[in-house]
Amino acid sequence: MPEAIQIARPTPYASSGDFCRIFHEETDSLYRLSFLLTAERVKAEQCLVSGLDDSLKGSRVFKEWARSWARRAIIQNAVRVINPRPMEENAPSGFNSRGKTLVAEQEEIAAILNLAPFERFVFVMLVLEHYSEHECSVLLGRSRRDVIAARIRALQQIGSAMEFQIKQQVNVGSWKPLDGYMNAEIRA
Repeated sequence: MPEAIQIARPTPYASSGDFCRIFHEETDSLYRLSFLLTAERVKAEQCLVSGLDDSLKGSRVFKEWARSWARRAIIQNAVRVINPRPMEENAPSGFNSRGKTLVAEQEEIAAILNLAPFERFVFVMLVLEHYSEHECSVLLGRSRRDVIAARIRALQQIGSAMEFQIKQQVNVGSWKPLDGYMNAEIRA
């Protein structure tokens, strides 16, 4: 006798309560995403609130997809608010992050915030959020070639910033022991 095939119940859709719970439980992570994209507190808060609103009013999604849908809603709102566009390849960046990196406590965050807007969006979406190049290009309304070039520029700039930070730490680190050593000799 053939075995009966059991049909699983359809996956339930995410409710507004599910989205409220996600935004409550992951406020820090969602705000960090929004801040890294916008590089400004007020705009980050705006994108976070709009992301919640869009998640509540938007298309129905499976419950298992609700977290990624919430993050995507924030990214889409940040794209609307910032409207990042690629720079011309050899054009100097007019982006000035003065004052924006002061709120960053870590060099890594400062390096991301110092990227030009398009490069910052591409870096956050591809590297931190694990979007594909295709998804990134669709959400940003740009070609994959623009996205790939921006990723390369972002990685180069962040690499240079981290290398600079390491050199500064090494220089500061090598200076302190020498200073301590000289002070010990003077006291002796």
